[in-house]
Order: sequence, then C-alpha cells, then structure tokens
Amino acid sequence: MNVWQLGKDRQFGGVWGTAVLALAAASLLTGCGKKDDGPVLTPVKGVVVIDGKPQKMVAVRCHPLKENASQMEGIGQAFTEEDGSFAISTKTTGDGLPAGEYVLTFEWGQMNYLSMQYGGPDKLKGRYADAEKSTVKFKVVEGKPVDLGRIELKTP
Repeated sequence: MNVWQLGKDRQFGGVWGTAVLALAAASLLTGCGKKDDGPVLTPVKGVVVIDGKPQKMVAVRCHPLKENASQMEGIGQAFTEEDGSFAISTKTTGDGLPAGEYVLTFEWGQMNYLSMQYGGPDKLKGRYADAEKSTVKFKVVEGKPVDLGRIELKTP
C-alpha cells in the first residue's frame, strides 16, 4: 500500500490517496498555459442578388488564396437569408474569417431538411462554383469588419 506522510501523525494513502493526487496533478497540468483558439476572426458580410432579386439559401463559400491557405483549417461559409444577406461563419455563426485574401464561390441548390444536406441541381449551373474563375475577391484585415455590399449574379 502506498502511504504519504501528511504531518506528524497523519497518513494519506491507498486507492483514494492515489486518485486524489492524480486529479491534482492533472488539474495543475491543464491549468498551466494559454488556451489556443486559433487565429482571430473578423466579421464578413454581404448581400447576394440573383437576376435583380434577393434569394434565400444560396451557399456562399470562402476560399483562401494560395498565399494564406496554409493558416486555414477549412473554409468559411454562409447561406443567404430571405433578403439575400449573409454573414460568413468559420467556427460559429457569423464569426468571420482570419486575416488574409479570399475568393467567394456560390451555389444555388436547396436544403433537404430530412437529411440536413444541401445540394440538388445548382440553379446557377456551376457558373460561380469555381474558385479559380471567381471574380469576387476581397481582403480581411484583423479587427476591420468587411462589408462586401451587393453581389450581383445572373442565371445562365
């Protein structure tokens, strides 16, 4: 049996003593150091209009340009609201993107609420789905929210 001396006449040991010491050591290790939540995110918003009208559930996806692609874990994205507005999300709703340069792509499908999958035929027929061909480019500077304004798209 393991026994630790706790003073002149007191002892602390056995299974409970070992468990308490293990918990104390674990809490010290996890309490030391700063939690890393990743890069600072800056809000990015805009409005998508298709053939002159705002459309709901257009997928808006951000792709980092090659210069800053290595610092991104994934791509930010959003779905447009009834009025065509969107706010890019990376980790939580509307939190934005890390500093860097980006390009947007768009897909106008539909949400299957039973499977919670977005897809179906793209009503834009892939016209705005290729990041290499996209003309909607922008830069995010840390701490300076980005308003992309009105983005006009046309159906083929």
